[in-house]
Amino acid sequence: MTFIDKIKTTFFWKRAFMIIIPFFIVLVIISLLFNSFSAIIQFDLAEIKMQNFEDGKWKNFFVTKGVVSILYGIWVTQKNIK
Repeated sequence: MTFIDKIKTTFFWKRAFMIIIPFFIVLVIISLLFNSFSAIIQFDLAEIKMQNFEDGKWKNFFVTKGVVSILYGIWVTQKNIK
């Protein structure tokens, strides 16, 4: 089965989203830990918000993680479906 045939099936996308969603959540958590570890330890939500989400930073933060998660989910799903 070719890649194009695989992505046309609902089975493929169900399996892909089973990988994409948890990977996205883990990626966001890890990114927040790397970007704002000291603010997280101090539980300073204002500092976390300022460092990661204010002034349009949230778009870049979530779009990059979303794209990486989608590509990873499609790649892993494609490799595991025969």
